[in-house]
Amino acid sequence: MVEKFWPQDVLKVESVYQHRSQVCDLFYFYRESIRMKQFISLKNSLEFGNVYKRGKSYANKYLVMYIVDNNLEVNRLGISVSKKVGNSVVRHRTTRLIREAYRLHQDELIKGKDIVVVARVNSKGRNYWDMESAFLHLAKLHHIIKSSSEDNAQN
Repeated sequence: MVEKFWPQDVLKVESVYQHRSQVCDLFYFYRESIRMKQFISLKNSLEFGNVYKRGKSYANKYLVMYIVDNNLEVNRLGISVSKKVGNSVVRHRTTRLIREAYRLHQDELIKGKDIVVVARVNSKGRNYWDMESAFLHLAKLHHIIKSSSEDNAQN
């Protein structure tokens, strides 16, 4: 198992690993993992349960979105696709479409939210544009899309 190290742990890493090449390999792995996954996700059932229990939900034809404040400076995303949607290939494709819609629009969303997106059975076989449209529709219903005046104030 490869461990991930934060940049401030350089001295600790160099004391643990004697060879410079091992340190470079670890930081290359760390840098690549950050580049590939640019957001934090909800991991366990307690985090999902907290959003389900305390969050507000809206739904449309393809997705259900639950949102609750998380008192952090970043959003955390959780995606749930049940077996009713299809086999593992279909479920993973649906998950990737939702994740990509979030990734492309995460800068437009208000920070400090836990977001859980649940795919409905109707989402099976839909293309990216349908999923993106459904995601943005729910984000607008939740009022988590920044207005242009808020963008100008931050810049």
